[in-house]
Amino acid sequence: MAQHAARIDRPASRTAGEQMLPVMKLLGRFGLHLIAVILGIMLMLPFYWALSSSLKQVQEVRLIPPIFWPPVPQWHNYADVFNVRMFAGWYWNSIFLTVVAATGTVVSSSLGGYAFARFRFPGKNFLFSITMATILLPQYVLLIPNFMLFWQLGWLNTYLPLTVPYWFGSAFYIFLFRQFFMTIPLDLDEAARIDGASYPRIFWSIMLPLSGPVYATAAIIDGIAQWNSFLRPLIILNQPESYPLSVGLRYFVVSPNDGQPKDHLLMAAAVMMTIPVILIFFIGQRYFVRGVAMTGIKG
Repeated sequence: MAQHAARIDRPASRTAGEQMLPVMKLLGRFGLHLIAVILGIMLMLPFYWALSSSLKQVQEVRLIPPIFWPPVPQWHNYADVFNVRMFAGWYWNSIFLTVVAATGTVVSSSLGGYAFARFRFPGKNFLFSITMATILLPQYVLLIPNFMLFWQLGWLNTYLPLTVPYWFGSAFYIFLFRQFFMTIPLDLDEAARIDGASYPRIFWSIMLPLSGPVYATAAIIDGIAQWNSFLRPLIILNQPESYPLSVGLRYFVVSPNDGQPKDHLLMAAAVMMTIPVILIFFIGQRYFVRGVAMTGIKG
């Protein structure tokens, strides 16, 4: 009799457990979404503070307790930014430097990654190891040697140090492109060579059409880095009219025109500097995620 009752209870307990399983999964998923939302809000707080401060009057920016949203938004602050110093020129300088430097990095690094992924030549692994070792060097270690080199070349206070070196490849992006090109079957190269295609033709006609995600990933990462670059332009450039936007923003704080604080205009200019980065990321987000997943840099 007892054995018969146990046989009846076991299916009942399994059924109850199976009924609870979807609920547990739903609660787990809700918990993960809740954590993601909380982290997202915390990460967006600085940008929200800059956005709200850009719409305040100058005396409202540093009030204690702070005002989280101005009672009367000062939308004209964004128009007033263009009347302060050389903001439009700084914006154009940033666009020029970002486009030239990021294009050079992507083009040269893709060629280097293609060579390391598809060609066989003596010392390839050693050269690749040396290239990867340069990633370990902090940029601050190279700051003074690079400055002395550009001084000897007579490149100071020009855009040459901010553009030319990027046309010789970057170790990180060479690694990125190499990892991606290694996922493309070698049979495609061999079939093209049998048909008489040269290496440049193989790269142009076969590799490029298949490499959209990795090119988009490299362009987005390096484009954002170049747009936000501050230290190198600060030590290379001396003329305020040649500054990029990242350096020019300091003039809203350290040297206002009339000696009055312009924190509200600084916040407006910072928001205007951030908007292109946000747009580029959202436009290329699909390719960016695919590129990260296909190159294996997600870890």
